[in-house]
Amino acid sequence: MKINWGTGIVIAFALFMTFILYFVFEVQSNSKYDNDLVVEEYYKHDTHFQEEMARIQNAHDLQHKPVIKYNDQGVTVTFPATFESDKIKGNVLLYRPSNKKFDFDTQLALNNSSLLIPQKKLIKGRWDVNMEWQYEGKKYLTKEVIYVN
Repeated sequence: MKINWGTGIVIAFALFMTFILYFVFEVQSNSKYDNDLVVEEYYKHDTHFQEEMARIQNAHDLQHKPVIKYNDQGVTVTFPATFESDKIKGNVLLYRPSNKKFDFDTQLALNNSSLLIPQKKLIKGRWDVNMEWQYEGKKYLTKEVIYVN
């Protein structure tokens, strides 16, 4: 039996579509592939966007900003000496984009104007650090991306 080129193209498209659909169903049905939303209540989170932008701008306008960096001991959050440690309140959310099971939240409890999040709590890879804090009644939001080795 001889197949002309038009029939060959139709067969090739049908095989390609079958191949793609197989992978779509495999990813949707297999629990190994986690396809959760980034934020649980997306629309509720989106309504506070303008307030979040104002807090980011407040942090950006500071002359001396807190520093978030990774070192051998873990993640260190250091506030400038111009801030009084006992007046700073807030929390630090370490968000793992690849798997929400590793996300955790830590209260800001400063020791000598700094906070150390130990290495043992972190796994290798990318972490998004969102620090929401308040100083003398003004709210701030600092966002950083760090990579743990």
